[in-house]
Formats: sequence, structure tokens, C-alpha cells
Amino acid sequence: MKDEVKTLLLIISLSFGLTILVLSLVNLQSMIFPLISLAVSDSINPCTFVIYTMFLIALSLKEGISKRKIYEIGMAFVVAIYISYYILGIGLVVFTKSIPTWIAGVVSLIFGFYTFFTGYFEKSRVAGKKNIRKSIFRQEATLFGAFALGVMVSFTLLPCSAGSYLIYAILISKIGRTLTWILLGLYNLIFVLPLLIILFTVGSIAESKSLSQKIVRRSRELSMIAGFVLMLLGVYVLFLY
Repeated sequence: MKDEVKTLLLIISLSFGLTILVLSLVNLQSMIFPLISLAVSDSINPCTFVIYTMFLIALSLKEGISKRKIYEIGMAFVVAIYISYYILGIGLVVFTKSIPTWIAGVVSLIFGFYTFFTGYFEKSRVAGKKNIRKSIFRQEATLFGAFALGVMVSFTLLPCSAGSYLIYAILISKIGRTLTWILLGLYNLIFVLPLLIILFTVGSIAESKSLSQKIVRRSRELSMIAGFVLMLLGVYVLFLY
């Protein structure tokens, strides 16, 4: 089995196990399918891998950078994305508090169709890709630089993942404040899981870059799968949730 397929299966398996464990502990089994379908489809989003591949390529071009430094800089980048996305999630939860749950089903169907067909026709959903590339390759290999880059990248990923995140926010905004914070944390942990796996389980920066590039080359299939899953979720929310 090819490395990129193994990695994707590992991401899905860990996400599935983590979701079941946490939701069982807080007695929210009804959220298992929505959380898994939304967070996993978002975490294997080709847009994320496109930007992460740029980041890894930029890191690999830095001279004299140690493996430990790569891990530190990579973690700063991932942590920045996690924190930024979490804060954005809080805003979405507040915004969607009064929106009926059935709206999430409708949005899921619409966004699912959009994701499926943009994948089928291989249309990029990364906003301002050229500007992102310039920023990534211009950025110094420092913890602060990587963190700042992660914050900026979080907003450029919104056109790709705003639909999934909006659906999720509508569903969890009715659950209660404490559980909402927990479920936001779990979603975002699953969202950054692929980046952590690529960073820490591959032997070198060159191999990490190669693996990320291989996953990007499967972007058409990944988008179509994610779109199909979102359409299934839309039907689930409208008729079974």
C-alpha cells in the first residue's frame, strides 16, 4: 500500500477512535457521525495539503536547519492554525446560536455538491495562492515567523473549510457552553492531525515533503469523497438527527 494511502487511513482511524472515545465519555453518541464526517473531510482537505506542501518545501530549502528545529517550527505552524481555527469556531458558534439545526442539513447538501464538483473539475479553492506562496517562502525559519504564518494561513483556508465548520457550529451551538468548547477542541485536533502525522512520523523533511505532495496529487479524489460524505451528512441531519 502506498505511503499516502497508509497516512490517510491512519488519520481516519485515529480520528474515528478519538471521536468515539470523547463523545462516549460526555454521552453525546448522536454527534459521532456528524463530527467524524465533518472533521475528517476537513482534515483531508486538499487545500490544507497544498499550503502545507509549500511550507515543507520552503523549510527544506533553508540551509543548515536541524531536524529538531524543523519539528519546532512545524509545531509552531500547526499550533497557530489550531488556535486561530478554534477562535474562529467560537465566533461561528456565537453567530449560529439562533439558527435552526435543519439549516445545517441544507448547508451540508449545498457545500457537499460544491466540494464534489470543484474536485471533479479540479478547481482550486485556495484564496490568493500566489500571495500565500510569496509569504511562505519569504518567511524566516523562526518560531515566531512560523506561528505568524500559521495564523495568516488559517484565514486563507476559510473558502475551503468554511462550509464544514459552519455546519459543525450550527450543530454544537445548541449543546451547552462547556460541551461546545470541548467539541470545538476535538474538531480542531482532528483538523490538524494530518499535519502532525506528516511532521512526526516521516523520517526526514524530504520524505515529509514528498508524502504531502503525493496526497496533493490525489486532491481530485479527496474532494469528491469529502463532497459525497457531506451530502450524506446533509441527508442524515435533515431526516435522522
